[in-house]
Amino acid sequence: MTSDPFFHPVSGFELPRFAGVPTFMRLPHVAPDHPRFDDVQIGLIGVPWDSGTTNRAGPRHGPRQLRDASTMIRAQHQASGLRPFEMANCADLGDVGPNPADIADSMQRITAFYDQVCAAGIRPLTAGGDHLISLPVLRALAKDGPLGMVHFDSHTDLFHSYFNGQMYTHGTPFRRAVEEGLLDPKRVIQIGIRGSMYDAEDRDFAKAEGIRIVEIEEFFERGVADVMAEARDIVGNQPTYVSYDIDFVDPTFAPGTGTPEVGGPNSYQALQVCRELYGVNIVGADMVEVSPPFDQLGNTAFLGVSIMFELLCAMLADSIGAK
Repeated sequence: MTSDPFFHPVSGFELPRFAGVPTFMRLPHVAPDHPRFDDVQIGLIGVPWDSGTTNRAGPRHGPRQLRDASTMIRAQHQASGLRPFEMANCADLGDVGPNPADIADSMQRITAFYDQVCAAGIRPLTAGGDHLISLPVLRALAKDGPLGMVHFDSHTDLFHSYFNGQMYTHGTPFRRAVEEGLLDPKRVIQIGIRGSMYDAEDRDFAKAEGIRIVEIEEFFERGVADVMAEARDIVGNQPTYVSYDIDFVDPTFAPGTGTPEVGGPNSYQALQVCRELYGVNIVGADMVEVSPPFDQLGNTAFLGVSIMFELLCAMLADSIGAK
């Protein structure tokens, strides 16, 4: 599988990384009205929206900072040797324009944008935004049936509601996704869960529905390879979504997020878990909760786009039978 040179990123040997208009990984910007839109195979998309945030806001600014940081991404994966931009036509599809004053309208806008993406046969790789963005994305991707999911996070995001019945926050998207039939709970695994708790309501829901939770203590006791082997077994070879909250990573390495939890993986382990996804049938993925106001040195954003590059390679590795 080879890609059209039109879709190759600008090299740092041709234009300095601090120059030019920033796009994800220096790829061409191909909006839905672009004549080459239907030729895109993997689309990188920004969803600059954080109206589901319940404490420290800021992820609405994430896509812009992630794009800027992504100018450092080069053509070849260091460990696997994969050259993803030569394997598929990749492009920056731009941002979904949200309505910052209306959660329901914003979710409809997000789903409508991803409906276009899916209709064109494009697999999306998304930069958020808070974790509520995953719900309207899944509403587009799961129209043909429920998906499996590998979810990296400190939090389950399985709560019923917040603040006297508010059903749509960044702590509820996957509860809604299960209820709406977008996710097959028996093909969902959540990895890295930790931190103090309000109660066990989310864990009780997971147990009742068959969702597998790997808390951080088990993750460290078993190690990356063993946990991820179980993840691959759970999702099998059926269509699977990957959702990656940057607060999965210890805040020493990723401080720029709204709900940090200490005691998490380091930045190398953050990459390792993605490499263990090679061979999974990934129909879409997201990186969420990067919050620039809390990322003064830009380290979180650079880790975030490095993870996005890992996810891109994993999305393409399944097409060549890698693992």
